[in-house]
Parts: sequence; structure tokens; C-alpha cells
Amino acid sequence: MPQTPPALLTIRDAAERLQVTPRTLKYYEERGLVTPTRSEGRYRLYSEQDLERFARILRLRSLGFSLQGIVEMLKRPMETLGEGRTGFSASSLREIEQALSQQIEAVDARIAAVRHELKEAQAVRGELSRDLDYLRRRIAGESKETLLQERLSARNQRKSRNTTRDTE
Repeated sequence: MPQTPPALLTIRDAAERLQVTPRTLKYYEERGLVTPTRSEGRYRLYSEQDLERFARILRLRSLGFSLQGIVEMLKRPMETLGEGRTGFSASSLREIEQALSQQIEAVDARIAAVRHELKEAQAVRGELSRDLDYLRRRIAGESKETLLQERLSARNQRKSRNTTRDTE
């Protein structure tokens, strides 16, 4: 049974599927990150393998990696393994290992930064929630003095808990 050739996508269809602009795909091609096949009319045609490569590039970019770093990682030399197969040389594999280790460290640092940002955002949210509660209770007619005393008492309790945690 003859196999049907894999479907190829036009630049517009590939861009839509990857949720980027056609210009982004052209730019990555200009940088040597991918080389699409061309139709007889010289239109760019993208394979599933091209789309997977683009998706990986886009993930790395979203994590803050430079295009130059991505280019270097993706352009490692290949060697012939026999029977028409190719693969990375031992030295290329070591370089890839080092690059991936560095990328993992960078991702770990980004995760730590995001966790810190989340903690800060949660603290701000807590403050805003307390302010909103105060305003709603004031609008409902509660005494300003009583509410301020409650806020002062709650603030002192939080400080006390934080001091206890810090000394443990």
C-alpha cells in the first residue's frame, strides 16, 4: 500500500497553527532556525517536523532565551552513524548537555523569580482585600473608630505571628 506524503502547510496556515505571524516564521527562517521546503512556485511549505521545531523555539523564547543561544543549540554538528543515518557527535552531545544544563538552571531561576512575584502579589491582594472590607463596612454604616481599632489589632497579630516565625 503506497504511503501518502505528509501534509505540508503554507506559511499562513503554519503561522495560524503556531499562533504567530507569518513574519515571525520568516524571521526565524532568516536566522537559520528552520528551512522550509518550497513549492514549484517558490512558496514556503512547512512540515510537521518544522512546526515541532518552531514550537520548541517559541517555548524557549517565552522562557527568555536569546535567539542566538537557540541558534547555537540547534546548529550542533552531525556525524554519520551508518546505514544513511546521522546523529550528533560525542563532542556535540557534551556541548548540548552543557547548554541544556544551563537552560535548566535559567528556567529554575525564572521559576524562583515567579514564585517570589506570586508571593508579593498575594501579599498585595491581602492588603487590598482588607481595604475593600473596611470600605464596605464603612459604607454599611459601621463606626470608623471601631473598624480602625480592629485593623490595628489585626496588624499587630500579623506582626506577632511573623516575629514568632522568624525566631523559630
